[in-house]
Amino acid sequence: MELEYLGGFQILFGVLWRFWPVWVALAIVLALSYAFKPRLGLYGQLFDTGVGVAGVVICLFWAFTAIFADIVSPFDPLAQIFVMKDALPGAIEPETGQAFLFGGDRLARDIFSRMVYGSQIVLVIAPAATLFALMVGTTLGLPAGYYGGRVDSILSFLANLVLAFPVILLFYLLVTPGIMDTPIPYAMAGLFFLFPIIFFCALFYTRFSGRPRLLVVQIGLTVLIGGWVYVGLVFDADPLGIISIRPNELNIFVAVVFASSPGVFRIVRGLVMDIKTRDYVAAAQTRGESPWYIMLWEVLPNARGPLIVDVCLRIGYTTILLGTLGYFGLGLAPESPDWGTAIKESSRLLRAYVHPALPPVVALMSFVLGLNLLADALREQSLKD
Repeated sequence: MELEYLGGFQILFGVLWRFWPVWVALAIVLALSYAFKPRLGLYGQLFDTGVGVAGVVICLFWAFTAIFADIVSPFDPLAQIFVMKDALPGAIEPETGQAFLFGGDRLARDIFSRMVYGSQIVLVIAPAATLFALMVGTTLGLPAGYYGGRVDSILSFLANLVLAFPVILLFYLLVTPGIMDTPIPYAMAGLFFLFPIIFFCALFYTRFSGRPRLLVVQIGLTVLIGGWVYVGLVFDADPLGIISIRPNELNIFVAVVFASSPGVFRIVRGLVMDIKTRDYVAAAQTRGESPWYIMLWEVLPNARGPLIVDVCLRIGYTTILLGTLGYFGLGLAPESPDWGTAIKESSRLLRAYVHPALPPVVALMSFVLGLNLLADALREQSLKD
């Protein structure tokens, strides 16, 4: 069957039109951001520079793409329409009349839809894994930098031990099928996912220990919500059925947290060693505040600037890492629409068909670029502060 094709401008207009909910949401957020910029703190200050605006726009674009993927995408990312195999961009699917805007891949799936749905996978795993790594690294880095001595020596040795291992080899060992079928990933997940609960319990206890009623509410909510997320992630037994994670996704999640936590630990440790010599820390010690109160409420808030910058950069590194793992066929299922797997699938016929490789490559590159621009703008603002 001979296919009909759209022209170049029709393809461009079709792509722009498919993203209409993203443009609407982006316009609303940017308008509100400019209107209330003086009240938005560090986020509002990003709009003082072109780099910050560009970073915010690119990151929000992909965030809204992930949120509205069901509306933006014209086809199911796993649906195979045989006649559209290796179809060129703009090919019109005969039955529905919908166009494969970026063409079809070697398994006759819509490349545009797979790119859109791939953003959901990347924008869930990369930021979430980075935040968990931040919790682990911060919880261990605070006492290491504040107490020093034997505590610092033991924790720093463990961190350096992980950092000394080649990252790609480490991920290969953690996400290969042989390891995936063992209790090791679940045991590591059970350990790492405890850190956010411990962190917030310590945070509220040190702040509200003198107000028992409020403390009970705060600790109760932390344990309740944290336990719900913990059971859903580690045991895949969410009673509400909201939190669900596949074993291969859990392995990648754990691997990213395990590999990223030592880097966060070293940054937090160095910041704490510098900040603990400041006068306001000495004043808190004079008032008789506990060490954990000082770490969480005096030291950590003053280290937020470098940590926010590091989080943005680390999400970008994690995104690249997920793409690398997908390219090597590790972790996610072969039919997954994530960008790394899409690049791998398209690279097999790269000499014959170039168009399947370009959308996931551009998507991955643009998202990481947006995060880097955002990190640069945040770094400039933190230096001003």
